[in-house]
Amino acid sequence: MDLSLRTRPSPPAARGATRPLIGPTWFAAVMGTGIVANAAAALPHAFPELRAAATVVWAGACVLLVVLAARYLGQRAIRSHAADPMMAQFFGAPPMALLTVGAGALLLGKDVIGLDAAVGVDWVLWLTGTALGLVTACTVPYLMITRHLFAPDAAFGGWLMPVVVPMVSAATGALLVPHTPAGQPRLTLLLGYAMLGLGLVATLLILAMIYGRLVHHEVPTGATVPTVWIGLGALGQSVTALGALATVAPAALPAPYARGAAVFALLGGIVMWGFAMLWLTLAAGLTVRTIRAGLPFAPTWWSFIFPVGACVTATGALAARTGSAPLAWTTTLLYAALVLAWLVVAGHSLRHAARHVRRPARQIVE
Repeated sequence: MDLSLRTRPSPPAARGATRPLIGPTWFAAVMGTGIVANAAAALPHAFPELRAAATVVWAGACVLLVVLAARYLGQRAIRSHAADPMMAQFFGAPPMALLTVGAGALLLGKDVIGLDAAVGVDWVLWLTGTALGLVTACTVPYLMITRHLFAPDAAFGGWLMPVVVPMVSAATGALLVPHTPAGQPRLTLLLGYAMLGLGLVATLLILAMIYGRLVHHEVPTGATVPTVWIGLGALGQSVTALGALATVAPAALPAPYARGAAVFALLGGIVMWGFAMLWLTLAAGLTVRTIRAGLPFAPTWWSFIFPVGACVTATGALAARTGSAPLAWTTTLLYAALVLAWLVVAGHSLRHAARHVRRPARQIVE
C-alpha cells in the first residue's frame, strides 16, 4: 500500500509530458499550510507578530492552491484517479484545500485585502468546496461499493478523506453566518449541523473499520502509517464544527435552541476530544515505531499536519468555551508541535519536488 510513487499507465493527455503526474494527495499540502495559518488566528495566547507570520503562510497556501489546481486540472487524470481504489480516497483533499484557504481569507486575509473582498473570496471558495465535498462524500463511497475491490485488511486512514469534507464545510461555513442576511439565508447556512452529522457518523463507522484492521491484521508500514493521523483530524474537526456552529447559533436560532447548541458543543465536544486524545496516542505510537524501522517520504506525510491543526482548533474552541487554563496551554503546545511538523514536512516536500524537476521525464503518479 505504497502511496509515494506508483508506476501507472498515463492518460492520453499526459503522454509525452516532461513532468510526473500528481495525484490529489498533494492538495493536503494546501490543507496543512492553510491550517497552520488559520489555527494561529484562534490561539488563546497570540501576539501581533504571529498573526503577521500566519498571514504570510496563508498567502503561501493561496499560491500553492492555484498552482496545484492548474497543474492537476491540466493533466485530465480525474477519471483514471477515480478508478484507482487508493487514489480516489484523496479526492477529499481538493475541496478541503478550498475550504481552508477560504476560511483563512476571513480570519487573516481581511487585514490585507479588506473585509468585503475577504467575504467575497470566502463565499466563492466555500460554495465551491462544499459542492465538491458533498459530491465526493457521496460518490467515493458509491464507487467503493460498486466498482472497487478491497482485501479484508484494506481499510486505512485515507478512507476518511471523502467524508470529512462536510464537517470542514460546517466549521468554515459558521464563519460566514455573521456576514449573511438575517432570516432564512442565515438559518439555511446554520443547517451545517446536517453536514456535521453526515461526516461525523460516517467517520465513526470508518474509524471502527480502521481499528479492526489495526487489531486483526498486520501493522501498517511505510507511507500508509501517516494516514492513521487522519482519524485525529476527523475527530478534531467535529469538535471545531460543534464549537463554531454553537458560537453563531444565537444569530439564527431561538434562545432555547441556541442554548442547547452551546451545551451540545461543550459536552459533546469534550467527549469527542477525549476520543481524539486516544487516537492521537495510538497514531503517535505507530509513527514512532515506523520511524525506527524507516519511514520513507511520501505525499501522505502531509497527513500529519492538518489533523494536528484540527486538534489545535478543537482544543482552542474548548478552552475558549470553558475558560480552562490547562486546555489553553495544551492548545499552545499542540500549535508549537504543528509548526515544527509543518517545517519538517514542507522541507522534505520541497526537496522531493526539486529532485523531480531535475529528473528526466517519467510516467508516474504521485
